[in-house]
Amino acid sequence: MLKIWGRGNSTNVKKALWAAEELSIPYENIPAGGAYGIVASPEYRAINPNSRVPAIEDDGFALWESNTIVRYLAAKYGKSTLHIEDAAARASAEKWMDWATSSIAIPFRDVFWNTVRLAPDQQDHAARDKGLAECGAMFAIADAALASQPYLSGADFGVGDIPLGCFAYAWFEMPIKRPDHPHLLAWYDRLKSRPAYRKAVMTPLT
Repeated sequence: MLKIWGRGNSTNVKKALWAAEELSIPYENIPAGGAYGIVASPEYRAINPNSRVPAIEDDGFALWESNTIVRYLAAKYGKSTLHIEDAAARASAEKWMDWATSSIAIPFRDVFWNTVRLAPDQQDHAARDKGLAECGAMFAIADAALASQPYLSGADFGVGDIPLGCFAYAWFEMPIKRPDHPHLLAWYDRLKSRPAYRKAVMTPLT
């Protein structure tokens, strides 16, 4: 059985859990990281030497890096669903995966930690406001793309939607002021209609 290590409130872990749910893969989720520990143990470091989550083991094959895990699961289990055979169409979808990680993740962390994770007296409002501005500008890029197609992956939902979809849940549900991104909001509403998204991603923000 597929094993997925990582705590369910981690954005990166949610990617792997969501992909597994979309593909109806039986899996065991082993809470790790944060308060759960485990990641510094020799046994876990043998799976992921970075001591970070998520990591998976599938029939003896160990893998880490969240976007790579999603790509692997789609390629192995989603030939007729999440995996896109055409190389150009697949690259067009997958670019959004790496874009979300390189462009959104860092400013989003400043927003999330200074809105949800940290106690009010520990929050850095300047960092949060800077993160909000940067995230707003980045989400505008996705909003423009979604004006002409229903999903970042194209006409159909695919792997390209998973990383940003995990960020989008907190972005739209946190008590923050957001720019008006109507196409992004419509896309988020489409994601919320997916049972796998509701189960793997729409968990309490902590």
